[in-house]
Amino acid sequence: MGKFITFEGIEGAGKSTALEFMQKCLQKNGIEVVVTREPGGTKISEAIRKLLLDHNDEVMAADTELLLYFASRAQHIAQVIKPALAAGKIILCDRFTDSSFAYQCGGRGISEKRIEILEQWVHQGLQPDLTILMDLPVSVGRERAKKRSALDRIEVEQNSFFEKVRAHYLKRAEKYSKRFRVVDASVPLSQLKKTLQNIINEIVGA
Repeated sequence: MGKFITFEGIEGAGKSTALEFMQKCLQKNGIEVVVTREPGGTKISEAIRKLLLDHNDEVMAADTELLLYFASRAQHIAQVIKPALAAGKIILCDRFTDSSFAYQCGGRGISEKRIEILEQWVHQGLQPDLTILMDLPVSVGRERAKKRSALDRIEVEQNSFFEKVRAHYLKRAEKYSKRFRVVDASVPLSQLKKTLQNIINEIVGA
């Protein structure tokens, strides 16, 4: 069987940079890698992503947001993740269900139990083998995000929202410490790559 590796963190944490570095390192070792993202990863899921992240005159209800994320996830699991795992491939995924707990529970205040019900229904027992949490102060991440591109519907939230999201991520990392690796994403890139390389060495058994 393959391995399912997810990357989590607030906006501007450098998930894409870390994922790309790991992808190149694994491929150099001759390992077949599937790179995907959430929301997204399939045609239907990408359409839902656009609905979730684009700005709209109509305010999206928190429950609508949560259900759309899981609708996208259900399609993603069925069409991409499960087939790739069955084929023995390593999957590198930019965000997964830990994001729903961090953003919709931590940020929006939706009950964790309600999200757990959706998780059980949609996952059918599936969980990441490894989750890399790119952690850094909210102020640093937001400055990075502003320089990157125009802010989407989620990225325009206030700092207080992202503080709650970050706190919930760290809470989950402590609760599921065997699965999580918390990486200091505020360090220089050279230092970050050394940390990621150590994680890669664990994966390939170096």
